[in-house]
Amino acid sequence: MDLGIAGKWALVCAASKGLGKGCAQALAGEGVNLVVTARGADALEATARELRAIRAGIEVRAVAGDIATPEGRAAALGACPQVDILVNNAGGPPPGDFRDWDRDAWIRALDANMLAPIELMKAVVDPMMARGFGRIVNITSAAVKAPIDILGLSNGARSGLTGFVAGLSRKTVARNVTINNLLPGPFDTDRLKATMAGAAQAAGKPIEEVMAQRALQNPARRFGTAAEFGAACAFLCSAQAGFITGQNLLMDGGAYPGTF
Repeated sequence: MDLGIAGKWALVCAASKGLGKGCAQALAGEGVNLVVTARGADALEATARELRAIRAGIEVRAVAGDIATPEGRAAALGACPQVDILVNNAGGPPPGDFRDWDRDAWIRALDANMLAPIELMKAVVDPMMARGFGRIVNITSAAVKAPIDILGLSNGARSGLTGFVAGLSRKTVARNVTINNLLPGPFDTDRLKATMAGAAQAAGKPIEEVMAQRALQNPARRFGTAAEFGAACAFLCSAQAGFITGQNLLMDGGAYPGTF
């Protein structure tokens, strides 16, 4: 299927690796020009080179910076001639006990996982509506659907973003600007490996064993891949997805046991 977005410009956040990179790769394959941003300059430049090789003729601009800061957002937006597609993404806050989190910990979580995406949407949504096309995808977490007790910072910040999107997305769709959220469960990323490494150390087991056991707990009997996550993101960004807005697409291999 031709997704009808070749030649568009996309800003993809936290795109140097993991799910953000998977989204950038899928969009590059559709002929989308990219501005990719992440905090690590070396990894970001390496990813940009990979993206340029995916499809001849696309332009890929790498902007290192922290999207949770005004300066990082301004640099990323300034590098993009126009933002037709926005993929909001940021690393999740650390796990822990809510009794140990002070105000600064909450503000950091809100800045990265709620307020930064809202500020980026604020910057691009009116021009998108004026042009009659826009696609915004927020990468959140399966914990929005099924909260995880030790991820309270993420549960709170990402749920706040979800509630905000529910209202805004109904105001923009008449101008062909959609806003949706992708909720990843267990995907084979560096973040998952880091989490599993901690669990393996605590259990005194090899990380390979712990990861294999964790994968088998999922109904799919495996972890998701960044490529299949990126493909779902690309479809939500497509011309054909103009009637999908305000939705929370759970991608967890069937782990969530509910009907709704």
